Amino acid sequence: MKKFGTAVILAGGKSTRMGFDKQLLIINERRLMYGLVSKLKQEFSEIIIVTNKPEHYQGLGDKITSDIIVGKGPLSGIHAGLSKASNEFSYFIACDMPNLNIEYIRYMKEKIKHIDTFACITRFGSWIEPFNAFYSKKLKGKIEEHLFSDNKSINSLLAKTDVHYISEEEARKFSPNWDMFLNLNTKEDLNDFLSKIANEY
Repeated sequence: MKKFGTAVILAGGKSTRMGFDKQLLIINERRLMYGLVSKLKQEFSEIIIVTNKPEHYQGLGDKITSDIIVGKGPLSGIHAGLSKASNEFSYFIACDMPNLNIEYIRYMKEKIKHIDTFACITRFGSWIEPFNAFYSKKLKGKIEEHLFSDNKSINSLLAKTDVHYISEEEARKFSPNWDMFLNLNTKEDLNDFLSKIANEY
């Protein structure tokens, strides 16, 4: 089994704050998911999409899957992605994160290339960024124990797990304004993002 090669896009969630299904986000007349898959293919040979609506993705990713442990939030999606992954580590991003940073992905890979860890996560002050991150297949069993004990928190799982953390200072060298961790959670987020990219052209 190779160490790297898999990327997972989590396309689940209820999208209640956005008001419509975020899986269908359109950026510059193109579905955001199409752009994410295209960029990820620059770095990864296997693209897995975790979704509750697989009919939207036929032919888009290498593997399309749904939650195995249903109704437990994003951690269920991580578990499903790791279950299908062909490589030791998988890179995870959410479907509403438009600013993929390939250089930072390569930096994370280098940081964990020669160490034994369950994940590579970026810190933000005292918080963490659970996506734009790497998780190991070794974490699958720990996730199952965590979810079956009725705990859905990614933070509490990682707090009791061996994780390689990248400091905020390190990460800001790649994204000074932290936009590589931007989530489009609301219509206001989307409108602000669309205004910003319109002003750049």
